[in-house]
Amino acid sequence: MTDTTPTIDTGRVRAQLTDLQDRICAAIEAVDGEARFRRDELERPGGGLSRPRVLEGGPSIEKAAVNFSHTVGKQLPPAATERRPQLAGRSFEAVSVSLIVHPRSPYAPTSHANTRLFVARGEGDAPDVWWFGGGFDLTPIYGFDEDCVAWHRAAKDACDRFDASLYPRFKQECDDYFFLAHRAEPRGIGGIFYDDFDELGFERSFEFHAAVGDAYLDAVVPILERRVHTPYGDRERSFQLYRRGRYVEFNLVYDRGTKFGLQAGTRTESVLASMPPLARWEYEFRPEPGSPEARLTEHFLIPRDWASTAETAG
Repeated sequence: MTDTTPTIDTGRVRAQLTDLQDRICAAIEAVDGEARFRRDELERPGGGLSRPRVLEGGPSIEKAAVNFSHTVGKQLPPAATERRPQLAGRSFEAVSVSLIVHPRSPYAPTSHANTRLFVARGEGDAPDVWWFGGGFDLTPIYGFDEDCVAWHRAAKDACDRFDASLYPRFKQECDDYFFLAHRAEPRGIGGIFYDDFDELGFERSFEFHAAVGDAYLDAVVPILERRVHTPYGDRERSFQLYRRGRYVEFNLVYDRGTKFGLQAGTRTESVLASMPPLARWEYEFRPEPGSPEARLTEHFLIPRDWASTAETAG
């Protein structure tokens, strides 16, 4: 169902997202304890706004980027119309928060979230076409079942408040999207991912969009607090940097948000702020079978119903 309201006001969503950005930044700073986000604010053409927030070099959080963007454009870029070619040529607005957290300890997982509203403006008597998109996913290096279970239960709880059919649908979309086809492996243990979402009508869809952002924050903080102080050595650090290389590959080869940001003329430093500060590649690296490093692919990078899994510490 598409809302036929003539004009969608992005102002309410913009206010909700800037508040979400502020709350997430405060929470990440509290987890790290020392480092603070650099706060920039850049006016964009047509009344848009970019608020990149980047934290680097913390004792617990090696890098985090929590970026708000309000883009106003005269013509939808190709990344936004490849699945909706009928909207090509329309002016548009997009408001979003996109974030990534790269902890320093290899025992603390990388987390990613994105939540956004897209509006393709109607011309003449044609109504605006709008949709929400987003979700969150988790990428462990040395994983823990209890973290994966808590992550997916938070996602399921947020979805179930609106419709019990949403979580299994969006979990599958997440598993499908965050997959490196050239490696034949998932990026992490997933979460939820959705796009083109308008089926609840604007008001209820907006509430769902807000609930997803809140669920990310509620889920990630306890996991980070449990793991960021876990000690590690050179072996774990080397494996962490190797696996971060997979993250870089996904962002540059597949990520729709990266493509849209670059095509829409967003500041390149902001678009690529999700990149880890350090990564490495090694020719034909194969972890020893049964090792903690092999457990990542043997146990964690296998899609499963984590929300129904019994919690354990392993």
